[in-house]
Amino acid sequence: MNQPDLLTIILLGIVEGLTEYLPVSSTGHLILAGELLGFSGEAGATFDIAIQSGAILAVLVAYWGRFMGVAQGLLRRDAGAFAFLGNVVLGFLPAAVMGVLFIKAVEALLESPTTVAVSLILGGIAILWIERRMVEARVSGVEALSAGQSLKIGLGQCLAMIPGVSRSGATIMAALMLGVDRKTAAEFSFFLAVPTISGATVLMLWKNRDALDASNLSAIGIGFAVSFVVALVVVKGFVALVSRYGFAPFAWYRIIAGGAALAWLWAR
Repeated sequence: MNQPDLLTIILLGIVEGLTEYLPVSSTGHLILAGELLGFSGEAGATFDIAIQSGAILAVLVAYWGRFMGVAQGLLRRDAGAFAFLGNVVLGFLPAAVMGVLFIKAVEALLESPTTVAVSLILGGIAILWIERRMVEARVSGVEALSAGQSLKIGLGQCLAMIPGVSRSGATIMAALMLGVDRKTAAEFSFFLAVPTISGATVLMLWKNRDALDASNLSAIGIGFAVSFVVALVVVKGFVALVSRYGFAPFAWYRIIAGGAALAWLWAR
């Protein structure tokens, strides 16, 4: 893997931390940022996926009490803890299966900034449509999700294999369409990110293990740290933000950013 300079590492870490849990597509933003900064292709894709683990750590830290409570509940054979774990597993399974089956196609899409720009625009339009037509919230709390709802949300997450779609956006919008309240939808998206992104990171680093050396790991470590700090701030503020303003501001941002990206790519 080629070594990016320190400024590029820091900027990409900031982009990852800012966008991982917002419905704007972190992968899409990293691809476009890498293209703009001159760090793209297979090396850029490997780096981008590796530093996502910093954002995962942010969720573990922000919700440490919740995870510990679930772990203790499992030891006590608490029904709520088993429901929480079962729903996260069911939500993760579709992406795990699809990721293994279509990994080569996904890797090819990771090198297409045009796909990202188009997906940003279409995703923004979809969010606006869903926001105006979502059903009344009937489900509050991850433990209250049914097995069928968790599996359907997980199927929605599979759409995020297309760069620019947004993993968090796909899961949150799927949840809203199923009658889940905004807070639960956002938190379930956070929790699903832990196994989903962890699995993708391990798989990508294993596939590219021969290209990794001390300098590569140093770059990844710095990007990891930056993304962790920024994502921790985002995670703590995101639920309050969407509870008050909804998702329309993110939809309009996606449409504007996607349009600007298309104009830039065509003008190059």
